[in-house]
Amino acid sequence: MEIKILGPGCPKCEQTEQLVRDTLQDTGVTANVEKVTGHMDIAQYGVFGTPAVVVDGEVKSVGKIPSKEDIKAWIQK
Repeated sequence: MEIKILGPGCPKCEQTEQLVRDTLQDTGVTANVEKVTGHMDIAQYGVFGTPAVVVDGEVKSVGKIPSKEDIKAWIQK
């Protein structure tokens, strides 16, 4: 599983990354988490608000910090 956190490094982006990592640890799900900070790289996903979360190429959240419940739903298949 590939999870990308899109954002320039703002506090909300950092908080989102930590929440994703904590949720992965809590659920025991293994995933590769990558930060994407370049504006052009972020724009390639059609995302114009950050933070954003992309799971396996699918944009799941834009412009807000997702809830732990949302993240669990995205990573548990």
